[in-house]
Amino acid sequence: MRTVTNYFIVNLSLADVLVTITCLPATLVVDITETWFLGDSLCKVIPYLQTVSVSVSVLTLSCIALDRWYAICHPLMFKSTAKRARNSIIIIWIVSCIIMIPQAFVMECSHVLPALANKTILFTVCDEHWGAEVYPKMYHTCFFLVTYMAPLCLMVLAYLQIFQKLWCRQENSEKNSKQLFPAAAALALATTMRTGFEDGQAQKVGNP
Repeated sequence: MRTVTNYFIVNLSLADVLVTITCLPATLVVDITETWFLGDSLCKVIPYLQTVSVSVSVLTLSCIALDRWYAICHPLMFKSTAKRARNSIIIIWIVSCIIMIPQAFVMECSHVLPALANKTILFTVCDEHWGAEVYPKMYHTCFFLVTYMAPLCLMVLAYLQIFQKLWCRQENSEKNSKQLFPAAAALALATTMRTGFEDGQAQKVGNP
């Protein structure tokens, strides 16, 4: 079971489990109460882990598509191994953790009603706070390109070429089968006639 695809599938599952354990409960509470109860530290940690897990999932799917593309379209160009799969997974996590660092820095707790800030934790929100308007635009544009557009283009191109390769292979197989059928039929007929002829000759020799 230690195949390359299985390594990537396990990594994909781990990213989903991370979202389920760390992010889903907090998100559920916030959606119900419209209040962030977990303080400033977790306000930075939980959204960061959420974006990291999303990035890991997307990049893992991209690696699966790339691995299948090499295996089907260029089987002799690149040999996929379990060691390379493990190294790819490590790189995926490192890249995801690095590119999502700004998310941890900009998340802060703030109070919807400033007059009640020192009296109650209710109506506290965990939200992004950027220094200038240009920074969130730059970051979210990069985030969109890295975690959505680039992986989407890669997967679409990879699977289109895989489909084309398999389709051509199937057509060639059917064409070869059609070409081989008359030859096989002729060979079978010739073999039958030769066998019958040899049997007839053997009977003549046995009964002079």
